[in-house]
Amino acid sequence: MEILTADTFEKARKQIHKSKPPIIFTSEDDELNRKILEKENINILLLNQKNRRDFMKQRNSGLNQVLAKEAKRNRVAIGINLNEIIESTGKEKSKILARIKQNVKLCNKHKLKMQFLSPSQKHRRDKFELRALGQTLGMPTWMTKNLELND
Repeated sequence: MEILTADTFEKARKQIHKSKPPIIFTSEDDELNRKILEKENINILLLNQKNRRDFMKQRNSGLNQVLAKEAKRNRVAIGINLNEIIESTGKEKSKILARIKQNVKLCNKHKLKMQFLSPSQKHRRDKFELRALGQTLGMPTWMTKNLELND
């Protein structure tokens, strides 16, 4: 599994055109994520939750209605970084889980698929543990039915 990351649209576009499917893209810049969703053909958009700062009255989960509609239109799944959940502790872990729950609600509303991704081999989990985690986070059954770890 190769996760593509870039800081400019031109670099990202070159990487996407060179790589073969499934194409997983991630970026810290939400505007770049939106451009990639709108203009490029990717399979999974991985949203990292660790280094985000929340807004005053809402969590900054990296996904909003506009991105959700674009993802639905282009058939892009939303990725959850399993390493962030496992490696974080305390207050940071609760913030990450709350942001993921917010994304689950949006994905359910727009009928988007979600997938767990684990870049490192030491945090691999079987599909039953992933389904249990998904249901704990509020995923409906149609979403957890086909959950497996992409590598």
